[in-house]
Amino acid sequence: MKVLKTYPEKCIACHSCESACSNLYFKEDNVDKSCIVISDGSTPPNMNVCNQCQTCVAACPTLALSVSPQGVVMLNKSLCIGCLMCIGVCPTDSMRTVFGAKNPFKCIACGVCTKSCPTDAIKIVND
Repeated sequence: MKVLKTYPEKCIACHSCESACSNLYFKEDNVDKSCIVISDGSTPPNMNVCNQCQTCVAACPTLALSVSPQGVVMLNKSLCIGCLMCIGVCPTDSMRTVFGAKNPFKCIACGVCTKSCPTDAIKIVND
């Protein structure tokens, strides 16, 4: 299974991973539109990323969420009705939404964040 692994002890809370993520998917530098959330109020920083646990898949009433052969939870926007039940059941608060968006969003382990991290605090691994 393909997942993001975090190493909070290496994180310097530069937020470059959040920036890379939001720029890739939303074409803007906006931490509210990042699939990764870095909370720099603690030492080490809290690095909140989806662990692909699939809890959201079971909660989706329209089967808009499914699991890829690599073990990554994917959203089919054409099936999503925007009920946001997936957000309510997510144990890591990794299923996200922003005001005005119909569909939620989440990390799909694309790896763009790993390329932007100057300290290797986040990596793609096969779990």
